[in-house]
Amino acid sequence: MKFSDEQKAAVESKLFEMYPDVKTSGTVSRQQLVSVAEALNIDHPVYLMKAKVGRGLYAIPVPASETQLTEVKNIVKLETSSLVPSVDPNYVPFGNYSDLDNIIKAGIFYPTYISGPTGNGKSTMIEQICANRKKNLIRVNLNMMSDEEQLIGAKTLEDGNVKVVEGPVLLAMRAGHTLLLDEIDAGSANTLLCLQPILEGKPYYFKLKNEVITPAKGFNIIATANTKGKGSDDGRYIGTNILNEAFLERFAVTFEQDYPSDKVEFKIIKNLMTTYNCVDDEFATLLVKWADGIRRTFEDGGIDETITTRRLTHIIRAFSIFKKREKAIELCCNRFDRATKDAFLDLYSKLADPEPEVTPLNLDEIADPAPTSDQVMDKVNTIIGNNPTATHATITDAYNATTATAGTNNDVF
Repeated sequence: MKFSDEQKAAVESKLFEMYPDVKTSGTVSRQQLVSVAEALNIDHPVYLMKAKVGRGLYAIPVPASETQLTEVKNIVKLETSSLVPSVDPNYVPFGNYSDLDNIIKAGIFYPTYISGPTGNGKSTMIEQICANRKKNLIRVNLNMMSDEEQLIGAKTLEDGNVKVVEGPVLLAMRAGHTLLLDEIDAGSANTLLCLQPILEGKPYYFKLKNEVITPAKGFNIIATANTKGKGSDDGRYIGTNILNEAFLERFAVTFEQDYPSDKVEFKIIKNLMTTYNCVDDEFATLLVKWADGIRRTFEDGGIDETITTRRLTHIIRAFSIFKKREKAIELCCNRFDRATKDAFLDLYSKLADPEPEVTPLNLDEIADPAPTSDQVMDKVNTIIGNNPTATHATITDAYNATTATAGTNNDVF
């Protein structure tokens, strides 16, 4: 059916009446058009289905006055000062800090992936770089329930009106902020595919507003994860997923973040002790040795759990509250199973109160004791009995030959 201008006006008027959000989004679904046709008892308005922007979704022209009104209502004003992380005076730079600092300082779009074990400061590192550079940061923690609407944007009701609320990805994109996707391997592989065009650094078509958004200068994406997007074979990181290879390929570089060195970790602990007014150098040294020993055993397959840097900071806070070393460690190790907890506490006890060192005897260095007078006479009588005509010299030589010991003088006559 060919629609006249009057019929088109009637269709669009009814559409905006039944679905006012269409004025905001600039898009209409197939089902909405079917409902309008049924309400007007006319054929389907196929002329509105020419600009397809998604599955069952079409872009439609919106009156200019409505478009201008929508733009005014949907301006998002960010308090940029609140997006700059606070500087942590206790933070100690280590690992890939300088390289990541150079990437953020460069201000170019350079998607970066950081992988490493839990609790070793991956996210904190990015926060502190942005804090020191006074760079705005938007952090998003992902999980299996995260969806495209939460990341990109969605329609919502506000004061009885349908509005489009942009998600953190688009907010960072428009304003040129750093976007931190934390625990990215916990997100659904299908959901994350919506980020692929954005990870290319090119303009992005936002279908809910029928608008193309160009990334502002300074926009960048940094992702952190416990795995490299291949899942967790040992079961330690339950909930992590195997990510799409095409998605992973869009990250320019990948950094491997390990736990800090003993020297750095000692400094982290000392800084916290100073902050919480519980400085104890001996305890700090013991904790570093304790954690290092546990991690080595874990890497060798001797245990199934390890002590993270985050766990050490928990222990320091507990120590500042309870003022007892062993209690602080025990409380912070209660999260482990009984066998693991006991093994950890036993190792700490051995480090804190080592057994006295026993030097083994070297038998080669111990000389035979001098024979008693009775022992001498017994040997002499035995020699004379075997040789009644023996002279004094013969007896002496025979005695020395039977009792000689290295380094010992046996000339008893």
